[in-house]
Amino acid sequence: MTQRRTSTTMSLSPINALDTSRILTEALPYIQRFTGKTIVVKFGGNAMEGAELKKSFARDIVLMKLVGMNPVVVHGGGPQIGELLKALNIESEFIDGMRVTDSKTMDVVEMVLGASVNKEIVSMINHAGGKAIGITGKDGQLIMAKKIKVSRKTPGVDVPEIIDMGHVGEVEHVNVDVINMLVNSNFIPVIAPIGVDREGNSYNINADLVAGKIAEYLRAEKLMLLTNVAGLQDKGGNVLTGLSTAEVDRLIADGTIYGGMLPKIACALDAVKAGVQSAHIIDGRVDHAVLLEIFTDEGVGTLITNQVSED
Repeated sequence: MTQRRTSTTMSLSPINALDTSRILTEALPYIQRFTGKTIVVKFGGNAMEGAELKKSFARDIVLMKLVGMNPVVVHGGGPQIGELLKALNIESEFIDGMRVTDSKTMDVVEMVLGASVNKEIVSMINHAGGKAIGITGKDGQLIMAKKIKVSRKTPGVDVPEIIDMGHVGEVEHVNVDVINMLVNSNFIPVIAPIGVDREGNSYNINADLVAGKIAEYLRAEKLMLLTNVAGLQDKGGNVLTGLSTAEVDRLIADGTIYGGMLPKIACALDAVKAGVQSAHIIDGRVDHAVLLEIFTDEGVGTLITNQVSED
């Protein structure tokens, strides 16, 4: 039998013991509320780059599963793809934040997302005591995709230019039976955002969009998007939270939300409007960000809910 404490182990001080008990009791109602609920977590950005952040993320996911929640992980891997492309002397081109993906680039995307990154995350979760299984959207036709269409207005030309993004896609359908089979067998799905069409062509899909669509199809309780900022901020740099969908729409309209944050917010907004109970934009640079957002009153990011605005 493993001893709880040895003779050389220091006990908690009264102050630390009080803090610990407060945190545990604060977490209790959230555990009770979310037991049996599905929570889709998109893991990427800075949180994937630091060894300690990776470990804390894996432990968060395992703890969620152990207390009765059903975490589903969707991951990105843009920096890792970029590094391998550079090593292979394959140039990267981006249009509207999306990587133009020809056949050679798609091979690299599948190699990085479907193999190295996916298996690393699976290994981390398993090492932390969980039971994770890695899949791509091609497995069991989990993510049926179609080629994305991008148009760009060229000055002096009346008709918008249609840009061929190659193997860049968007989600057409999610086969939830694949995910439910894993969840019901007590596994934690770890999903690489690669889709397939009816002709068998592979597509590189933005991980935020995949996470949002999976949350919609699963009717998830929460969608959590890890990012490298503190959350959605107002024009004064203050983090905003507890927002309704109507309030987010107003923030987009008045220019508070703009640039690179727009696609992520749009993804969260679409998921909530489609029936996901809440979406969270959280700071992946914070240790145990996922647990802090779920189990504490304050959280570590922006919460968007499907509540109806009173005005």
